[in-house]
Amino acid sequence: MPIKIKEIMSTPPYTIDANETIQTAAIKMTENRRGFLIVVKNGNIVGVISDSDILRTVVSQDKKPSEIKVKEVMSAPVVTIDANEDIVEAVKKMKMYKIKRLPVVEEGKLVGVISLSDIAMSSPEMIEVLELRLKMKEEPLPVIQEGYTVGICESCGNYSEKLVYKNGNWLCENCAEEE
Repeated sequence: MPIKIKEIMSTPPYTIDANETIQTAAIKMTENRRGFLIVVKNGNIVGVISDSDILRTVVSQDKKPSEIKVKEVMSAPVVTIDANEDIVEAVKKMKMYKIKRLPVVEEGKLVGVISLSDIAMSSPEMIEVLELRLKMKEEPLPVIQEGYTVGICESCGNYSEKLVYKNGNWLCENCAEEE
């Protein structure tokens, strides 16, 4: 029987407002022993930020963390996964988008985070099983342009749970139809 993401995901999901500073994000990561925060604005997921994002864009460039906003450093748009999906689907998405963690949603609400570590710690032999299942199920992966993701439309600035990559921009359904 397939393992559902909600059975092994990390909870609670740690979030930070897009307008907070990088210093606040770093403190929150340290206090909660997390290397990853989900960025929210008005209760909606708008991005993610990791400790490596901070190292790459702030520390290595000698910028002052107390003067840089999270929204300037975060990665967006965000790829999410439903809590009721099989962990094989999580691994496929991580592989497709070359990421290590996915925010987990259930009925449109953020409920947790699933990481490669969560999957590995659920059962060490699970890694071999997942590799085999992926090889068996693997089909050509769709390019990112064909997928849906959540975030802010680059045209109108509205939040959407179904952004579409079109002509080099992430667009909500309405803006995508207009182009």
